[in-house]
Amino acid sequence: MAAASVVGNRLLFRNVRIFDGESPSLTTGDVLVDGSTIAAVSQSPIGDDPSRETTAIDGGNRVLMPGMTDAHVHLVGNANSYLDMLTGTEARIALHGLAEAKNMLHRGFTTVRDMAGDTSAIKSVIDQGLFEGPRIYPSQAAISQTAGHGDFGFVYQCPTALGGPPSRAEEIGFMRVADGPDRVLAAVREQLKKGASQIKMMAGGGAASLHDPLDTVQFTEPELRAAVDAATDYGTYVATHVYNVTGIRRAIDAGVKSIEHGHLADEATIALIAEKDIWLSMQPFAVGDHHYPDPDRANKDREICTRVADVYRWARKHGTKTAWGTDLLLEPQLAPRQSDMAARLGDHYSNVDALRMLTSGNAALFRLAGERDPYRQAPLGTITEGAWADLLLVDGNPLEDLTLLADPAHRLSVIVKNGRIVKNTL
Repeated sequence: MAAASVVGNRLLFRNVRIFDGESPSLTTGDVLVDGSTIAAVSQSPIGDDPSRETTAIDGGNRVLMPGMTDAHVHLVGNANSYLDMLTGTEARIALHGLAEAKNMLHRGFTTVRDMAGDTSAIKSVIDQGLFEGPRIYPSQAAISQTAGHGDFGFVYQCPTALGGPPSRAEEIGFMRVADGPDRVLAAVREQLKKGASQIKMMAGGGAASLHDPLDTVQFTEPELRAAVDAATDYGTYVATHVYNVTGIRRAIDAGVKSIEHGHLADEATIALIAEKDIWLSMQPFAVGDHHYPDPDRANKDREICTRVADVYRWARKHGTKTAWGTDLLLEPQLAPRQSDMAARLGDHYSNVDALRMLTSGNAALFRLAGERDPYRQAPLGTITEGAWADLLLVDGNPLEDLTLLADPAHRLSVIVKNGRIVKNTL
């Protein structure tokens, strides 16, 4: 159904069962939206206000829940193929990202944290109401060392640190290569200047990159500390891409607040993450989520996928603060797998814990952006009075069947973001 605006500025959900983003059970009642925030949540019927225009939706005993969140997306990277990123104009790349932002919203994701890519302009036009899309926490370009996970320069090219030109990934604002504390400081400050709400550093090897095995440790501790200092001075934090134990522990020692991935960690390191009150931003990867044209990267991907269950088990055991994300990249035809991966979280957590992670849990991680949090004026990921009015009306009960979230086209009857209806099939 075509997008529609709320009539007037009040929206009333009646006859709904409410998952508030935190409680283990549903409550029955009404939810009133006034403008962009939730005005009331009541177990008793909320009456009409004759002085105000109100759009009323009878939920028919469906479940009303907060909009879902994704803690690790790449809007431009997910919307464009490798060839697009290599040969497309920056306008084409950005417009594909804008189109994918709308798709994410219609899959029920009302807030995302973008972990590499020039997305501040996309965020801006969405926030202005000019285009549909989720709330976006941009990282801008991810920062890598030479020969690190974000160095997409070819082997025959001279590195930028030795006087060579920037790689294509740097030219389009997807990555920034910086070596040494001074250049790291400049690179971090550059992303903050461009609108980053948090900083992404590459602290270990990865699957998608050509030059770095998974066991490699990237950035020295002084370089990582320089990034943390620059981010702290701006009131925000550093998140690090890293899989292996040595890289994770070095990042922790340097003061980072979020470990992105961590799939090759051992139990003692997962326990240390919990002890230090750091976030583990994980993805329930499975073979087939990404495809690589060469055996080396395909083997790295398989190694990562085989460790998912162990890390989730240790995180549950030690009470590690765990966020959920997807990290889909460079295969736009697989972008809808975001919904499948949300439902897949139920393979490792109870349905209620999975739903918490998809809503209020991720939101708590996003709040680490502090003064750089673009949506700090109201709570996210919860149905409470005063929270942002980002809501999903689900046909069925996701507390009983999490796989409902894998079919947003048929199971999400109503999607509301910032108090405005973007989908209504009732």
